[in-house]
Amino acid sequence: MNNLLMIPAFILALGPLIIFHELGHYLVARLCGVKVLRFSVGMGKVVWSRKFGPDQTEWAVSALPLGGYVKMLDARESDTEVDPKDAHREFTRQSVWRRIAIVAAGPLANFVLAIVLLAGLAMAGTTEPSARLRAPDATSAAWQAGLRGGETVAAVDGNAVASWAQLRWALVDAIVEKRAVRLDVRQPQGGQFAALVPATALAGLDIDSDFTARLGLDLWRPPAAVEAVVAGSPAQQAGLREGDIVSAVDGAPVADGIDLVKAVRASNGKPLAITLLRSGVAMTVSVTPQLRAQDKLWAIGMAPRVAPEMVTVTAGPVDAVGIGMRRTWETITITLKMIKRMVTGEVSLKNVTGPLTIADYAQQTMRLGPAVFIGFIAFVSISLGVMNLLPIPVLDGGLLLYYSLEVLTGRPLSERIGAYAQRAGVVLLAMLMALALFNDIARRL
Repeated sequence: MNNLLMIPAFILALGPLIIFHELGHYLVARLCGVKVLRFSVGMGKVVWSRKFGPDQTEWAVSALPLGGYVKMLDARESDTEVDPKDAHREFTRQSVWRRIAIVAAGPLANFVLAIVLLAGLAMAGTTEPSARLRAPDATSAAWQAGLRGGETVAAVDGNAVASWAQLRWALVDAIVEKRAVRLDVRQPQGGQFAALVPATALAGLDIDSDFTARLGLDLWRPPAAVEAVVAGSPAQQAGLREGDIVSAVDGAPVADGIDLVKAVRASNGKPLAITLLRSGVAMTVSVTPQLRAQDKLWAIGMAPRVAPEMVTVTAGPVDAVGIGMRRTWETITITLKMIKRMVTGEVSLKNVTGPLTIADYAQQTMRLGPAVFIGFIAFVSISLGVMNLLPIPVLDGGLLLYYSLEVLTGRPLSERIGAYAQRAGVVLLAMLMALALFNDIARRL
């Protein structure tokens, strides 16, 4: 069922972003007076098209759904004949600054779209896990920084955070930059202090892994209240009821539902003395876990409360736009830092992802609700913009590199050098796509 959802989720996530990207090129080209011959969603052979407008621009859908393009009047194209009356509207006859504006408009459109989506989410308000922390392991970096559980992170390096997602994102930036991080926290009793996590604790962490757990940071959860009991299970036979609050297992304190689950799974089937509170009265019951056939884990047939504390994060229109711009910029800079580290070998090339991973994440976020899915689309839009700005011939960034050299030297790049660069760009892009596809397949095996 999940795989069936991947295709529509992928189309909904990537399709509008490609269209928006190409609309950026199209609109600025029109503003600059350049004649647009075709606007295509998809690459390769045209499978459907219609012509509209005074220029009879062809709006088309092409066979390969990955990508799109805007074909302008360009004398360099062998299949394009320039009518003398349209010569002034030919692309290469425009000033270098107009050409730069047209090419840069696509990636910029993706960034603008991301800002709008993120600002919209901020104004609508999103319900997210709070930045309240559960008790860390005594050997963790969080414990060594003075965190004992129940604290709420209010700021990271002086920048306010209101949710777990914002805390996690700030930590990603610190990991990429390999620097220490300061957490300003509020204590449950009302006091405040600064917890310093040194750079050595962040070194070697992979941002694609559960790095917060490795640091000893996890979501605070309420006491281990019983939410459901399976009929005929060991829990029911022992007399456990909904609403019971478990405080200890075999004398060891249980802070929350996660601790309770861990204790049951580590039992190896031996009877457990579960201390609980029922209607204000303390009691102890004996429960013998059973091995579940489906996953080979020890269980007692009850579901404890494990949902974290939630907060609703909202912002006014002006603040929301600022949030959208800041998050977009932060994502751009972190993405560029990751690319740099991959190029220098500091980060594995396994982090390069392709369409299968995007489709998988798309269907996962779609199931989590509209807000999560829109946030994912904003992230992909930023990634698409950054990718197209890479200085690789055949991408927008490669063209911008050509035009930057033209600005510096006062003359365009020679056609021969441009042709060689284009071939090299095609080879490099094909290698990157092959690597991304290989990583996608390897993740799913």
